[in-house]
Amino acid sequence: MTDEFEQVILVDEADRPLRDGDKWQIHQDGLLHRAFSVFVFNTAGKCLIQQRARGKYHSAGKWANSCCGHPRPGESTLAAAERRLEEEVGLRLPLTFGFKSRYVAQLDNDMIENEIPYLYFARTAAGPKLNPAEVQAVRWIDLEDLRDEITVAPEAFSAWLRHYFTAHMPELVAWRARV
Repeated sequence: MTDEFEQVILVDEADRPLRDGDKWQIHQDGLLHRAFSVFVFNTAGKCLIQQRARGKYHSAGKWANSCCGHPRPGESTLAAAERRLEEEVGLRLPLTFGFKSRYVAQLDNDMIENEIPYLYFARTAAGPKLNPAEVQAVRWIDLEDLRDEITVAPEAFSAWLRHYFTAHMPELVAWRARV
């Protein structure tokens, strides 16, 4: 299934499902939908970040967290996060739910991100195996160094990653120690 035709779950502000919708159209219209973001740490406590592939329909070439995406209708958010983590960076890991967030951001290509993402966390000693259709590069970085890079060059990072570091830095640091 290609990105343009994939279905996502539209929700209300209480995260109650309303209906399904076309992912491309939902992002054009800026409708509220469910999403997830995964933060994977290595044994040294560094976070895996990925540079989105140049062919992505929005935020192409920007740095983002380890993995992100949308659950499909009928798919749990956890199952979707595990599926996409393996599809994007080749990691099969048990994920731990951390918390939900909420944000709206104007993106490139006249897209609007309006999401309630579930944030999941994991730790691994394994290295990623990139899917070049999804990811063009990865690196491991300390959260504090990443925060500093986002401050200096915010345009190099995805809107959602900037949001997490603005709104949830203490939670990210706490989860780095928990997983």
